[in-house]
Amino acid sequence: MPHAGLTRDHGTIASLLAARDVVDDIVVGARLASGLPRLFRNRLDLSVARQRVHESLRRRADAFLEQVRVGIYTNPSSPYRALVRHAGCEIGDVERLVREDGVEGALHRLYRSGVYLTIDEFKGRRPAVRGSTTVHIDPRRLRNPRSVRHLPARSGGSRSAGTPIVFDLAFVEACAAATGLVFAARGGTRWKMADWEVPGSVALFRLIEWTHLGMPPVRWFSQVDTSASGLHPRYRWSMRLFHAIGALCGIPLPRLEHVPVDDPAPIARFMRDVLDRGETPHLFTFVSSAVRLCRDALTSGLDLTGAQFTLVGEPLTDARLRIIRRAGAVALPRYGANECGIIAHGCLAPAAPDDVHVVGHLQVVIQPGAAARPDVPAQSLLVTSLHPASPFVILNVAMGDAGSMQTRACGCPLEAIGWPLHLDTIRSYEKLTAAGMTFLDTDVVRVLEDVLPGRFGGSPTDYQLVESVDADGRSRLRLLVHPRLGALDAADVAATFLQAVGAGTGAERVMGLVWKQADLLQIERREPLTTRAGKIMHLHVEASAH
Repeated sequence: MPHAGLTRDHGTIASLLAARDVVDDIVVGARLASGLPRLFRNRLDLSVARQRVHESLRRRADAFLEQVRVGIYTNPSSPYRALVRHAGCEIGDVERLVREDGVEGALHRLYRSGVYLTIDEFKGRRPAVRGSTTVHIDPRRLRNPRSVRHLPARSGGSRSAGTPIVFDLAFVEACAAATGLVFAARGGTRWKMADWEVPGSVALFRLIEWTHLGMPPVRWFSQVDTSASGLHPRYRWSMRLFHAIGALCGIPLPRLEHVPVDDPAPIARFMRDVLDRGETPHLFTFVSSAVRLCRDALTSGLDLTGAQFTLVGEPLTDARLRIIRRAGAVALPRYGANECGIIAHGCLAPAAPDDVHVVGHLQVVIQPGAAARPDVPAQSLLVTSLHPASPFVILNVAMGDAGSMQTRACGCPLEAIGWPLHLDTIRSYEKLTAAGMTFLDTDVVRVLEDVLPGRFGGSPTDYQLVESVDADGRSRLRLLVHPRLGALDAADVAATFLQAVGAGTGAERVMGLVWKQADLLQIERREPLTTRAGKIMHLHVEASAH
């Protein structure tokens, strides 16, 4: 039985922490109420946006050096200080590297010296070990000291509990400038804007951007019922504040409407109604959510020709894009992370379904190439943030994704902005392990999106691989198959999956044989699982309860 005094102490600490959260919310809410009217009243003109982006591109070397100087070398709490000390690199050395090799060249040199973070290190899940130096990282110590707390949020947590994030309205403005130029390039400055995500400050970030651009949302949909118990009060007060300031500024803003992922019909009808009025609807949502919406529209005979999507959160593959296009809609990807904001916007003359332009005035992206280390593959995307109000000091952070990167002339308006660097085929390289075998996200996408739907019907969001660990520490694999596909032979589904996975050579063939011999794969007829952020990942890893 715990000591009574210890229990009282724990209760006191919990009460103090709760009180601190309340005070923090009041302070942040006051800052938001003070800063938001300026953004709502002062529409960002596109000529001003273009000027700001071009000026930022011209000054990107200075911005990088200032971020390193303030965020690392004069910031006693920065975990990067131990990494640059291990590398024997002073601020003067960084300045010299930038003069000699440019920003990208300097980042490559720093990476080779051990100045980088994997996603696990960045999130504090494991220490950064560089030779004899071990750095234990608290993500809060990576916060940008120049960023002001206006919008508290949390990362999506597709692979973890998520990271606490605080957005600065100055950063929202910077992202809005880039977003405005992209919408102008797409011919979308008069589109009817709608959002379908999960509630919270990340969605508010988006709506504030649009309102600042003079394109306030006309509908706001949530995949989560905000009336449900257990939601932090911050969700409710931030939404109320958003609407109150909109009313104060004479901008009518939509109320949040609950539309679950498995019943997107209300959103499809909204888009059709806008099209019937001769206008263009635009929906910002997750890739898998758009696929479900378009699939249901096709089933119900609802024509979405001319509708526009901006899609985030998951890979936009050929199979997923085909369904959206069959419904008549146009979709472009946007690549980013809550920790650093926008990384890249979709190309208007794409060479691949997820071809995107890196927003080079806000982010720098490099790849290790031949200098790759075991924890960071050669095609890993290492991100560095440049904006002085970015949420975190991001320097050579491997976000867990790899892809193809090239500078090419595509001739689209985004290249003309000054963003010539392209990324495509962006996939997670985090590994799933089962029965001693490992594979990457890319190894199973083809089977889930092409082979299984081609054999048994359905769409790319009807199949999902789930790994869990039982009480004895053994891995268990389940292939979830949506019940809507009707009667299927489970043994045939399992055999088809294993044969397709093992159709390659080397490790893939061995993996398929091991899983088959161990009878490791179980077929489960249920709807694929979604993350807290509403995404359907190809590989869903369930946290162990033991």
